[in-house]
Amino acid sequence: MLCITPQITDPYFNIASEEYLLKHFSDDIFLLYCNEPSIIVGKHQNTFAEINYWLVKEKGIKVVRRLSGGGTVYHDAGNLNFCFIRNGQIGSLVDFQKFTQPIVEMLQTMGIPAERSGRNDLIINGLKISGNAEHVFKNRTLHHGTLLISSYLENLKGALQNNAENYHDKAIKSVRSKVTNLQEYLPKDFTIEAFRKRLIEHIFAKFPTIQPYVFSDTDLKSIQELIDQKYSSWEWNFGYSPKFTFKNSGKIDNDIIDIEIDIDKGIIQSISVKLNNNQVSGIEDILCGVKYNEETIRQKLQQLQNLEIIALVRLFF
Repeated sequence: MLCITPQITDPYFNIASEEYLLKHFSDDIFLLYCNEPSIIVGKHQNTFAEINYWLVKEKGIKVVRRLSGGGTVYHDAGNLNFCFIRNGQIGSLVDFQKFTQPIVEMLQTMGIPAERSGRNDLIINGLKISGNAEHVFKNRTLHHGTLLISSYLENLKGALQNNAENYHDKAIKSVRSKVTNLQEYLPKDFTIEAFRKRLIEHIFAKFPTIQPYVFSDTDLKSIQELIDQKYSSWEWNFGYSPKFTFKNSGKIDNDIIDIEIDIDKGIIQSISVKLNNNQVSGIEDILCGVKYNEETIRQKLQQLQNLEIIALVRLFF
């Protein structure tokens, strides 16, 4: 087994590195990393329906779609992310207990009463400290999970708040759980770096043949290509969302606005905008067939040369 602990906190890099290691290595791997503030959505989710779009934009939080299914999670500097990639037998590759057990054992050695929940989370006294997901590629399983240590929970809650009732689709929906930080159960002044060191020591003790590994220049080049082609792209992170309909209403001055948009593969298929129950002309002609992307929509609406209509962008997400 290889142990990889990159100091890079870019979520595009770390999520891309998981796919690279899964598909281009044959070794068993333990990967441990920390991301800057970011939202990681499941492969089959509607990104737009999972995030608070305007808050995410305001705070510059990166949004990344991962390779595995499951629900959306929030990462920041107070959150450690572990990943096991292991070879196995076809038919028995999905095994959440196998991959989370080393983490549970490590926490229990520290006197923390962690346990698995029925939803493959790790919990303490009913509160979630770790969400987990898996992806199978040939005879290899990628299992990754979060560990909330000293995460800024207000940002977590705010960034994942959305108006879900505005989105109508068949995408996998996140189930919001009450969460807590491990720091509530750790000795005072026990830092995330101390926790990281303790976890690595536990993994080395549990897997005696494990060896440290540092990404080579070739690895880094390949991961960067994956970032450029996939993980930093709007098409993957947003456009890959399943087909959905977005509906919203609001007011501009004293006018009542009603919006309905059908989106498939990130492209607007049809759109209806009504002002005081009267259809606004010109909108459908300029927005059908374009990306459901704020910048693109804003640029297109400029063609109407109507400041009131341009202000509608706020209601589009």
